[in-house]
Amino acid sequence: MENLSTKTEPQVTIIAVPRERFSCARESLDSIYEHTKIPFKLVYIDGNSPKHIRAYLQEKAEAKGFKILRTDYYLSPNQARNIGLAEVHTKYLVFIDNDVVVTPGWLTQLIECAEETDATVVGPLMCQERPLHEIVHCAGGDSHIWVDKTGRRRFREKMCLQGQKVSKVRDRLQRQETELAEFHCVLVRRSIFDEIGFLDEAMLNTKEHLDFCMLVRQARGKVYFEPNCIVTYVPGPPLEWSDLHYYMLRWSDAWQLASLHRLRDKWNLAEDEYFKSKYKKVGWRRYGTIIVPLALRLTWGMGSDLLARIIGKIDHVFINRFLTSRHAHQQRKLHQSMSTNP
Repeated sequence: MENLSTKTEPQVTIIAVPRERFSCARESLDSIYEHTKIPFKLVYIDGNSPKHIRAYLQEKAEAKGFKILRTDYYLSPNQARNIGLAEVHTKYLVFIDNDVVVTPGWLTQLIECAEETDATVVGPLMCQERPLHEIVHCAGGDSHIWVDKTGRRRFREKMCLQGQKVSKVRDRLQRQETELAEFHCVLVRRSIFDEIGFLDEAMLNTKEHLDFCMLVRQARGKVYFEPNCIVTYVPGPPLEWSDLHYYMLRWSDAWQLASLHRLRDKWNLAEDEYFKSKYKKVGWRRYGTIIVPLALRLTWGMGSDLLARIIGKIDHVFINRFLTSRHAHQQRKLHQSMSTNP
């Protein structure tokens, strides 16, 4: 295969989107420019970032020559990805979240896998948390529908090796076809969207990667896992006050339930134990990363399950509903304005 570093015309467009907060954006973008040696285009989707991040992105764009598309309202992940997708004219694109830190050669490895296997989608060895690149988050996995003895269509989801140390499993990992790749970081052939359409914006905050990979495979595309590409996503909690609003909206009850219902209805799935277990866990990210730490602070480090539950109830009934209702109202006004002034 031709050496990618000798090509002058980019084969790939990187689409960077907000995931759940903004405080990791600088580290993520700096890592992309530090560790990517082949030509690429970059479209950065700035979904209402705070002023200091906005200023950093503008300064970086002027220095590196990439395109920023900014909105003055928060975006759901697929909404942000679709804004970037509309700008892509290269053979490949990469969706990458703004809290992902890459390693040297990451993009070359993804493209080489696609070129050598004719893959439609290529996912890396995705790691999680700090220290960087040490704990596996996803090494491919299962994402498919099966039919039980009663004729119910049921969903199977499994991420391989999650929580394992990279040092313990690295030697036995190999490039292989798989059923899922996550949107934290994924390479995609642009042409597949001519067949399946843009990403489903009714999938607001969860399981959208599973929906996408099933659509790709339904269209006879191939999904591959490439272990020689290693990246890490650095999850919350929100590190700065300016992260909090978006984080709480991003992981809101309404968005999570709407996404699960969309997956169920779109694929005609039974509301079985898979969905019931997900419903029971609605709001778990806010509870674990915001509410429990707040209860600890209010009790001088002693903690209180009762206080955490009380705060959680207030969040669920009042705060979270207010945030999602206000955002929905903003979106309705935006759509009305666009339809009135096309």
